[in-house]
Amino acid sequence: MSVVADTAVVCSNLSFSWPDDTPVFQGLSLTAGAGRTGLVAPNGAGKSTLLRLVAGELRPTGGSVTVTGLLGYLPQFLPLADHRTDTLTVAEVLGVAPAIRALRAVEAGDASEENFTTIGNDWDVEERTHAELDRLGLGALTFDQSLRTLSGGQIVSVGLVAQLLRRPDVLLLDEPTNNLDLAARRRLYDVVDAWAGCLLLVSHDRALLDRMDRIVELDHGDVRSYGGNFTAYEEAVQLRQAAAEREVRGAEQELRREKRDRQQARERAARRAGNAARKLPDAGIPKIVAGGLKRRAQESAGRAQEAHTERVGQAQARLDRAEEALRDDRPIVLDLPATRVPAGRTVFAGEGLQVRYGETAVFGDVGGEGGSGVHGGGVDLTIRGPERIALTGPNGSGKSTLLRLVGGQAKPSGGRIRAADGRVAYLSQRLDLLDLDRTVAQNLAASAPEMPPSERMHLLARFRFRAGGADRPVGALSGGERLRATLACVLFGEPAPHLLLLDEPTNNLDLVSIGQLEAALNAYQGAFVVVSHDERFLARIGVNRWLHLEQGVLSEPGGA
Repeated sequence: MSVVADTAVVCSNLSFSWPDDTPVFQGLSLTAGAGRTGLVAPNGAGKSTLLRLVAGELRPTGGSVTVTGLLGYLPQFLPLADHRTDTLTVAEVLGVAPAIRALRAVEAGDASEENFTTIGNDWDVEERTHAELDRLGLGALTFDQSLRTLSGGQIVSVGLVAQLLRRPDVLLLDEPTNNLDLAARRRLYDVVDAWAGCLLLVSHDRALLDRMDRIVELDHGDVRSYGGNFTAYEEAVQLRQAAAEREVRGAEQELRREKRDRQQARERAARRAGNAARKLPDAGIPKIVAGGLKRRAQESAGRAQEAHTERVGQAQARLDRAEEALRDDRPIVLDLPATRVPAGRTVFAGEGLQVRYGETAVFGDVGGEGGSGVHGGGVDLTIRGPERIALTGPNGSGKSTLLRLVGGQAKPSGGRIRAADGRVAYLSQRLDLLDLDRTVAQNLAASAPEMPPSERMHLLARFRFRAGGADRPVGALSGGERLRATLACVLFGEPAPHLLLLDEPTNNLDLVSIGQLEAALNAYQGAFVVVSHDERFLARIGVNRWLHLEQGVLSEPGGA
């Protein structure tokens, strides 16, 4: 990569609306210079749309986007994935197929001008390509290998290699770790650490964001830039939040004081008017003079009331501004005593579990010696309360299948399952437990029919469903809102769950929603098994037992 001097992405007074006139940005200005910039915001704020504008996939409705140098772009949803059943090869996806064919022809003695033109200066294209594939753990792939033989994570990594081979000066990455297992994530981190040009990425992977030089936050169309990595950004946001909370408290006190002063002024004016009305008949003052005095007193009282009302309005405006600056991303505070499981109580036991799809063994009976967790060619798994278990392993190793066995959504091909009494709740990454046509309140009523309606509404308010929020259909909710609704229905369902199963729960969540999920799991007192490649998330939810599933063997390494 030959980095262009002053490599940068510059968005000037950028505006964009969808064809139905739904606005996304209005007058947004942003500069990302050399170095690594992480772009954060809630889901739906327009992060991916902004990258598409920078990449030239979308045209702004106002303002401009300027990119200095050659640009590479890895979108969140790769067009490659739509062709996995077609005949695309790895070399074609990488964009090196023509050069490699020309090299082969030259090596075979075909010295045509067309071959030399195709090769250009890329005489080392094979070596460079193999080096980049090795760098991302794809060294076993061949150039003529069909794309349909690759996993989703491998396709993402191949897409990244394709961009790196172009040697861009500016690289855009949109949620690059979404489909990557832990090993692939760590290789991506190494690429990011070594990046010398301009990098602009969107991610909810906090370990990746901690490798940034700066964090840019989109907040209701405004742009705020923070020097340092994501941890520094979190600290700065916490300081701003604390200051905003102090401002809200001060504004609330001022508003109460001004309202009290206004009321006291009204009462004093009423007493003075009453006293004057009683004294005037005995004062011997002509009626016309008395009327003038009364009118002037009323006008004076009216002006005083106007002044007090104006001060109340100013205090209310200050409170409104203070509340606007207050972020609604505070953690959910819960108390879940009904989910408590006594220490050592068995909530699931499986012996010699095997799963086969036709001739293919997912785990159990896959050959070789079984390590710990293998029983007679199958998997042994015992879960006791209140264990917090992380289930790791490469993509495709059968982690989701094992969760479905534990949750009763699938039957083993062999082995024996002994589940204890108690409800098991399964949360897939699609968050598809709730009825999309019912409202949030109706879903909770179905999950907890014995809970009094007033208690249900109070509970939903704790999950940030206030005013009419509880009456919205689940199908109209954002991803973060759907997570909160699902957690409310699962954690407070009847009976309370004693075992939670979570399959990649953070994959489609924004950073605020991940924090709320962490708070809920930290309040939960039962056992859980979570499949996740997010190391920061696993650390924050207090995982105390690690299981690893690979090549049909479930082992217990004792750590990540």
